[in-house]
Amino acid sequence: MPYSFHFISVFGRSAMEQIKHTHVQVRGLKLHVAEIGIGTKVVLFLHGFPEIWYTWRHQMVAVAEAGYRAIAIDFRGYGLSDQPPAPEEGTFMDLVHDVVALLDTLGISKVFVVGKDFGAVPVSMLAALHPDRVSASVTLGVPFLLPGPNAVQNHLMPKGFYITRWQELGRAEVDFGRLDVKTVVRNIYILFSGVEPPVAGDDQEIMDLVDPSTPLPPWFSEEDLAVYASLYEKSGFRYPLRVPYRSMGIDCGVTDPKVKCPALLIMGEKDYVLKFAGMEDYIRSGQVKQFVPELSILFLEEGCHFVHEQLPEKVNAILIEFLNKHSN
Repeated sequence: MPYSFHFISVFGRSAMEQIKHTHVQVRGLKLHVAEIGIGTKVVLFLHGFPEIWYTWRHQMVAVAEAGYRAIAIDFRGYGLSDQPPAPEEGTFMDLVHDVVALLDTLGISKVFVVGKDFGAVPVSMLAALHPDRVSASVTLGVPFLLPGPNAVQNHLMPKGFYITRWQELGRAEVDFGRLDVKTVVRNIYILFSGVEPPVAGDDQEIMDLVDPSTPLPPWFSEEDLAVYASLYEKSGFRYPLRVPYRSMGIDCGVTDPKVKCPALLIMGEKDYVLKFAGMEDYIRSGQVKQFVPELSILFLEEGCHFVHEQLPEKVNAILIEFLNKHSN
């Protein structure tokens, strides 16, 4: 195994050590691919921010034990994957093209695709643009969403809204640069575990919102944080600030989008994303089903934005039931 990580999970050390790590050449870049399990039924996991392939550790082991081949990647510009030559030109479409090229390279014709946070966006795009490649889709923390001017309605949020701040060229770089990488990731995990979207005052930056004495969430260990920190120390935040944040408003050119495959949305009732302007109504009213007619929506009562790490056994059971239902 080319990379060694200090894994500790609810499944124990031996199961995690069975995850294989390779690099796959895709569109001129080497993408880091983590994989466990065998067979023709493939589940592809796409991470969000401040996440990395490792965010799926609990789900990968569980679906492999249920008979699936589980694959999780680091997106280009993240973790152990290569940096693109021009990070400031990156868009979500790059991620979609990477996924399709990866499937082609690995000889995989069709997948179940699972995305969390901004990883839900390429899931939506992949299912809409390449329906022949997607057996079914699952998103966590973010519903069907396409990049474009109205993807996130910043203008309806408070002035110090974290996305607005991070979209401002150079601002997050200075804010993050005051701290070591591990502290930045720690702070974002703490902020994103809350019930309210992070909003800074006029005399604050986003990193100022976390008291240094605040503990990590109980389901996220110092060992987990160390893995995340080691990967972001390699990649830095240059590309992550571009994709998703600074490219979110770029129209992806998809007209009349429809996801026709079976789909599942898992949301925590305490997910701060529900407080984004219009988001909760978009989900609960069923407006989202205009774009995803076969969508099932599940809310987990105590769930936060990291529901798959916070409540892994519940999420794993839901996920495997969904996969089994649609794996004929």
